[in-house]
Amino acid sequence: MIGISNKTSCFLIPVSLLVSLGLSGCGNDDYDDLTRYIAEVKARPKGTIEPLPEIKVVEPFIFKPDGLRDPFRPMEKLAESDVSDIAAGSGIRPDLNRRKEELESYSLDTLRMVGTVTMKNDLWGLVRANDGTIHRVQVGHHMGKNYGKIIRILEDKIELMEIVPDNKPGIWREQPASLAIAE
Repeated sequence: MIGISNKTSCFLIPVSLLVSLGLSGCGNDDYDDLTRYIAEVKARPKGTIEPLPEIKVVEPFIFKPDGLRDPFRPMEKLAESDVSDIAAGSGIRPDLNRRKEELESYSLDTLRMVGTVTMKNDLWGLVRANDGTIHRVQVGHHMGKNYGKIIRILEDKIELMEIVPDNKPGIWREQPASLAIAE
């Protein structure tokens, strides 16, 4: 046995009393607010769960590469018949020597029509670019990256004719496009 002196025992008794009194204070009093909150949450009315949205059936797409070029093989030189087709073409092609206008540096989907203005009996379209600048356009002006030429301006839209590459190399085709007024 270990011998404890009188001085040590006098010190240990008050310390042990303090510890036991301190621990006795850790009763359920500290958890009353938690118990009340849990009871409050349990007493709330139960909500209904919304049904799952209906699953839309997506039809499968079957890719048929028949007649298409293999993208992993180098391009072959065009046969003479293909070259003559390209040379003949439909005659539609962009004027690459023409000086580009400012709105041709923007993609058509980044431009917004914001209104029209009449000046000297001419109807001008107002187009806002994605940088916030508003431009005046008139029939005959170009805009968009696909060589779009304005063919008509109405109060609610601007109609264009774009020149886009066709499936065959060197062949171009016209494609109508429009820019509706932003609401």
